[in-house]
Amino acid sequence: MYSGIKDKVIIVTGASGQIGKEVANFLYNQGAQVIATDINAPEDTGYKFLKYDVSNQHEIDLLIEYVRKKYDKIDGLVNLAYPRTEDWGAKFEDIDLESWKKNVDTQLNSVFYICQKVLSLMKIQKSGSIVNIGSIYGVVGNDFTIYEGYGGTSPAAYSAIKGGLINFTRYLASYYGKDMIRVNCISPGGILNEKSQHPDFIKRYSEKSPLKRLGYAREIAAPVAFLLSEDASFITGHNLMVDGGWTAI
Repeated sequence: MYSGIKDKVIIVTGASGQIGKEVANFLYNQGAQVIATDINAPEDTGYKFLKYDVSNQHEIDLLIEYVRKKYDKIDGLVNLAYPRTEDWGAKFEDIDLESWKKNVDTQLNSVFYICQKVLSLMKIQKSGSIVNIGSIYGVVGNDFTIYEGYGGTSPAAYSAIKGGLINFTRYLASYYGKDMIRVNCISPGGILNEKSQHPDFIKRYSEKSPLKRLGYAREIAAPVAFLLSEDASFITGHNLMVDGGWTAI
């Protein structure tokens, strides 16, 4: 068990997603007071779930106010929400400008706002930890060969948003370090989802990866918990690559 997790009040956004469910469950099993939020309710959880849309400013306000009144503190925040437009998979030349703007707004700008609200409370506490979620494609360029053969692609906005989140994490770590608040980022590699991923993608990605496979959602949960915990008390402004070695080659 990680030190300093038990009884910590930790908000997890996007908690019904593939990674979000694993993170929320892991933190709960570590003894944290998990406040999970998403637009879709997860199944059979032991932790508190609140249905909020964190791409909506007013709903973020409601979420933070609820947690403040009930717990009088926020010890941790994990930004896992992943809202996106229906044309998310469009090729670069086909992306509508309004779609691009909406994706940046719902993903990057919503993280800015929830961080701003949470950090205002953490500053008063003189403690707290935030974990943002980046990506390998916020760090390195895309390998488009893994999409060949079935017409897939990687969304252009994804690389811009994730790259922005990674450096935004560094900014916040620098800005709030004096207040004893830590802000870090985790950048996952490809996470296996056989329901939505083409077999050719899985094969080509696995062949390139040093570990010869995609990751599993559960493999992101423990690194998130570590960065939230007191075991990581001297780590801030860091982007932890959890990618099976993808960015090492």
